Amino acid sequence: MRLWHQKIIPYLNRQHILAQWRECIAMLGNGWGKKHKTIDYAFQYSENKLIAFSLLVIDEMHKRGYKPNESLIQTALVERRNKTQEEFETLLKEAKLICEENAIIYPEHNEEYLQECIELLIKKGYPIDFYKK
Repeated sequence: MRLWHQKIIPYLNRQHILAQWRECIAMLGNGWGKKHKTIDYAFQYSENKLIAFSLLVIDEMHKRGYKPNESLIQTALVERRNKTQEEFETLLKEAKLICEENAIIYPEHNEEYLQECIELLIKKGYPIDFYKK
């Protein structure tokens, strides 16, 4: 389980971008608050941050011609976590505002974490120079 640094999302291969999408949906749904050392930080914030991160993943998937089922975000929150439709709509609106700011969503996604993610992806077979700042 991992949320890759958001600057890396455009560089993820098909396998990793699809896995990131599944991870976001799982975390928003029944996985919310379940302990895991690499993602615990996400649960310290409102779901709107994870929704915003998910929207970045969705945007990248659209750029590649993929057709993610965006309603899974709503399903995860409303059907699996019993949020009201109004709560979901508020969270989604807040998430869209976060995306518009074009800032780093999670403070934990700092330069050190970016380097850690780059090193992990290189170990997974990505080319040494895959990420251009």
